[in-house]
Amino acid sequence: MTSRSLKTVVLYIGLIGGMIISMFPFYWLIVMSTRTTSDIYSFPPKLWFGGEMWSNITRVLQQIDFWGAFLNTLFVAGMVTILVLFFDSLAGFAFAKFEFPGKKWLFVLLIATMMVPSQLSLVPSFVLMATFGWVGSFKALIIPGMVNAFGIFWIRQYATESIPNDLLDAGRIDGCNFFRLYWNVALPILRPAFAFLGAFTFIGVWNDYLWPLIVLTDERKYTLQIALSQLNGLYNTDYAMVIAGTLLAVIPLIIMFLFISRQFISDIAAGAVKD
Repeated sequence: MTSRSLKTVVLYIGLIGGMIISMFPFYWLIVMSTRTTSDIYSFPPKLWFGGEMWSNITRVLQQIDFWGAFLNTLFVAGMVTILVLFFDSLAGFAFAKFEFPGKKWLFVLLIATMMVPSQLSLVPSFVLMATFGWVGSFKALIIPGMVNAFGIFWIRQYATESIPNDLLDAGRIDGCNFFRLYWNVALPILRPAFAFLGAFTFIGVWNDYLWPLIVLTDERKYTLQIALSQLNGLYNTDYAMVIAGTLLAVIPLIIMFLFISRQFISDIAAGAVKD
């Protein structure tokens, strides 16, 4: 075996090993959702599927309004993702390709906000939501999250490298204003960046627990993470049921990730062919 073949074998072994390690938590989640709580505590651990999944799922649906919380979370995550993609891409495109007074200082300030822990803003944000009368409504979840510094930074970095200035100059010669340059020139090129930012934002909002716990007061508006937290008992917790509920909450994210990753890869491949 040549050294090149040996390197290839080692590379594939490393990739397979990394895949197994990264996939094992998901496999373990599925296995434990088919078991009882006593099986979870057993030693040695049971690594194969049991027959309790439907029983666990049934108890989840009996304990909480799972589908109502699911629809609430889907609505909030979808709205926040759409707004983030729109506003962050507008700001990122402007920072990348246009000159305006204070541009550098504004961008430095933007980057500085990324270094501030989000927990520090919980109290001021709640006071602001209470002042607007938004506590207990979806507006308290959607409006504060519709713009974020990371999304602007990400779009700005991607647009700087991927959108040629000559293409923008050609658009200006054809009479395009800022919004037409954004819509007709920038958006088609920014699709891979949109795929990543959309997935990143959607997953973040879907998994958010602390902020919805603070601002939501009506059980009918609870998001999925708050509803799942109600499965924890005061003295005893049926962990098999909790894991089954967690699995139900994770499945939509896996489906979305698979779809967006395919879109992301196909857009990159199309761009490489065009280049």
